[in-house]
Amino acid sequence: MPTLVLLRHGQSQWNLEDRFTGWVDVDLSARGEDEARRSGELIAAAGLELDRAFASVLTRAIRTADIALAVAGQLWIPMEKHWRLNERHYGGLTGLNKRETAQKHGAEQVLAWRRSYDIPPPPLAAGGPYDLSADRRYTGVAVPATETLKTTLDRVRPYWETRIAPSLSAGDRVLVAAHGNSLRAIVKLLFGVSDEAIPAVEIPTGNPLLVELDAGLRPTASCYLDAERAERLPATA
Repeated sequence: MPTLVLLRHGQSQWNLEDRFTGWVDVDLSARGEDEARRSGELIAAAGLELDRAFASVLTRAIRTADIALAVAGQLWIPMEKHWRLNERHYGGLTGLNKRETAQKHGAEQVLAWRRSYDIPPPPLAAGGPYDLSADRRYTGVAVPATETLKTTLDRVRPYWETRIAPSLSAGDRVLVAAHGNSLRAIVKLLFGVSDEAIPAVEIPTGNPLLVELDAGLRPTASCYLDAERAERLPATA
């Protein structure tokens, strides 16, 4: 049966500084590197042999995958990177400190921007330091000015359907190294989580989520490999 491992990147430097990151290419913190190494140890201890990896085009996800796979002795497997697995774009909040933003706009408003399904943050102004429209990773891509979880899912879905799901259906054991919201989008697709419930689904950093699937790619079992840092999962069939 198909096997999927979802891995949220380890703590980044901007996670440490409590800043909205989104599509900005921030590296792992020292703790994030430790979390990535621990992920590899957990994958090895579980006896998981992987065939293929997918990651976003952001350094924190790529390095998490590389470190984890190296520790697990599986760095040699092919890895495909794509912008559709990027974190949600936080628009005009990008780079801001979360606590200071809550003080300025009110905690309730910031919570709505962060955790609602379809309320977008203010758009990012063009031409600023976080405008990525000229970044060659996104050549030919209409880089969003802001995103919700819903629009993040809308851009993740085609990549899931055309690249990841076919790999799983072909029998590959797959690792996806990405971000809180792009992985939340995959969890919503897999488990059929409602629009109302999905914002509350938490995915911890650096803790591989193992999902066993049937031939139709429906979850039959799931668990975090580090039970002490596990979050509640949607029900499986």
